[in-house]
Amino acid sequence: MDVLNPFYIFQLFSVILWSADEYYYYAVAIVFMSVISIATSLYTIKKQYVMLHDLVAAHSIVRVSVSDIEEALSTDLVPGDVMVIPSNGTIMPCDAVLVSGTCIVNESMLTGESVPVTKTNLPNPGEGDKEGDGAYSMEEHKRHTLFCGTHIIQTRFYSGELVKAVVVRTGFSTAKGQLVRSILYPKPTDFKLYRDAYLFLLCLVAIAGIGFVYSIVLSIMNKTIIIESLDIITITVPPALPAAMTAGIVYAQRRLKRIGIFCISPQRINICGQLNLVCFDKTGTLTEDGLDLWGVQRVENGTFHLSEENAYKESLVKSQFVACMATCHSLTKIDGQLSGDPLDLKMFEATGWVSDRNWTFNLCPSLFLHPSSVFRAEICGKCGGQVIGIVRQFPFSSALQRMCVVARLLGEKRMDAYLKGAPEVVASLCKKDTVPEDFAEVLEDYTKQGFRVIALAHRRLESKLTWHKVQNINRDQMEANMEFLGLIIMQNKLKAETAGVLEDLRRAHIRTVMVTGDNMLTAISVARDCGMIPPQDRVIIADALPSKDGQSIESFSVMSTINISSTDPKSQDQYHFAMSGKSFAVITEHFQDVLQKLVLHGTVFARMAPDQKTQLIEALQSVDYFVGMCGDGANDCGALKRAHGGISLSELEASVASPFTSRTPNISCVPSLIREGRAALITSFCVFKFMALYSIIQYISVTLLYSILSNLGDFQFLFIDIAIILLIVFTMSLNPAWKELVSRRPPSGLISGPLLFSVLTQILICLGFQTIAFLWVRHQAWYDIWTPESE
Repeated sequence: MDVLNPFYIFQLFSVILWSADEYYYYAVAIVFMSVISIATSLYTIKKQYVMLHDLVAAHSIVRVSVSDIEEALSTDLVPGDVMVIPSNGTIMPCDAVLVSGTCIVNESMLTGESVPVTKTNLPNPGEGDKEGDGAYSMEEHKRHTLFCGTHIIQTRFYSGELVKAVVVRTGFSTAKGQLVRSILYPKPTDFKLYRDAYLFLLCLVAIAGIGFVYSIVLSIMNKTIIIESLDIITITVPPALPAAMTAGIVYAQRRLKRIGIFCISPQRINICGQLNLVCFDKTGTLTEDGLDLWGVQRVENGTFHLSEENAYKESLVKSQFVACMATCHSLTKIDGQLSGDPLDLKMFEATGWVSDRNWTFNLCPSLFLHPSSVFRAEICGKCGGQVIGIVRQFPFSSALQRMCVVARLLGEKRMDAYLKGAPEVVASLCKKDTVPEDFAEVLEDYTKQGFRVIALAHRRLESKLTWHKVQNINRDQMEANMEFLGLIIMQNKLKAETAGVLEDLRRAHIRTVMVTGDNMLTAISVARDCGMIPPQDRVIIADALPSKDGQSIESFSVMSTINISSTDPKSQDQYHFAMSGKSFAVITEHFQDVLQKLVLHGTVFARMAPDQKTQLIEALQSVDYFVGMCGDGANDCGALKRAHGGISLSELEASVASPFTSRTPNISCVPSLIREGRAALITSFCVFKFMALYSIIQYISVTLLYSILSNLGDFQFLFIDIAIILLIVFTMSLNPAWKELVSRRPPSGLISGPLLFSVLTQILICLGFQTIAFLWVRHQAWYDIWTPESE
């Protein structure tokens, strides 16, 4: 299809016409350039095709459970087949839901998140358990689903059972297939420059039509009338225009590559020159990936203790608080190293405990030992050591904002449930008398300072609960009536480059927005620290509640205004909206008219789910913003693809559909991309104006010569078309981007007053001078009138 581009068809027509007119030199030059252009394009397409083929190809032998275990090709799998997941791991050839066992999975190919996640089997509903009666949903049961293309690192099974999964989707219907489809059929880029370019070319065609009619009216010799008339069209609409327009983009792409920014959609470079708003993810993008433990604040008898720097104290070793820190996570040992979420790693390291899976302890998949428990004798309790085994894990869910584990201390008959998650969520699941009265004030104090706060809770389970009963118990039942244990305070530092880059964008009048899954007040604090929200400006938290029990949604307050750390009366005119994902969902569904006003002044969007980030990008685009998105690839893939200029800071496969990928792990790539985009865009405008002016000048020259039945010679055409025009066009595009990002943006389209005035003025000046020179020469005494008979 690339070879059948309308411009290449027009070039073929032009080459045939020039050959008929014996203008071979320029025809050969155009053919040479076109062949190189097509060959380069086809090579790029072929290279991308091979990359996609390698990404999609998943031909392997899998074990399928029918009446017995048998082997089958992965390409023969259909929904409903039962796969046996090998214990040594595999690459999933389809989407499947776990029905028995547990898997440790690397989902970086899809989510961009390099941290392995734990997938558990679908819960088996017990008697009277209505939770398991619902239909399977990919979104709702994501923590039980193994996605196509993800890497199964380890499997865990109990009592010799096989780890089995039921195939639910294959081919392009899988999550990986949808990713590949988005690469094959990306959303078309509707850019005003390209629309205006076609309108401009139509104007040139109309002018060529006038010249075509004029040349016929002149009644040139019959054998040349058609060729000479059609030649007017090739003069007015230059066939070299596509190559000339592409030059600036190609040079910009090379400059971007030199600074570590790679592009899979070169046409997006021009669009990046128009960006006037950039959305940023927080964790890993504006702030460092890792978290540092700032301290802990325990709760006893419904009262907060003073904050403590760490939990590695002898007095806390046997406390439920430390036991929760040591067990309530999804860490797993891979090749002797603990792997998992950075927050979980920091939390576990702070306890001073170690992990060991070599002990067999009542079917528990993981054991966590205190460092003093070195010898088996100590483990058994002779020296006070502790061993805790995890009996069941309820993985972290972004929708629920919490995770839970059931564990048992060696030597104890009763089990314990430990809960970890967002403070507001954990507190709502605890007994009211165990939650301190000043809980909200303490939490707000920490989050305003930019700390990331995690809450812990515990529950002593009944002795009648056996291992088998625990495996089938409902999650909601397990997480009810908890006792609040306290808070873990984590510190997430800003990257060194963040504040400076955001200041550069602010000076360039480019609006910045934070889109994060973190706590609202933490996000606002980080936004103030990095300069996204100036200290003197107000922050208004927009809040919308969903309807309950059939109550009309209109009866709820749409917004509640909260003034956060702003006491300057002069700042009342400067305000920023902040809202949570829940409020965004309600406003998107029920208050579309309010949504546009909110996104025009919204700066912080917290607790946002991945699909909500994409919806926000679309909402910003609907109010005529050119939107950029910068994220580390974790849960940002949809937004990166939907934005006009998506920049991924991750080189993992999930970011392959992002138009741009930066090797620089910070946001300093954003101003560089915008500057190069502006340079490419300005070059495109200049080249288009220059080529249009050159075409009109040559058109005027040929039309004047046609009036005396003459024309330019072949070498005159060749000198103009190659020596003058192409040389200038390709060297003009070599100009690098300006080293600073300025506030003035280039125009977005060709149909604008200043640009049209510039072109039309130049055309009129050239028309006047050429006509005057032509008439003046004809009136000179030495001028002899040429006629065909004079030869």
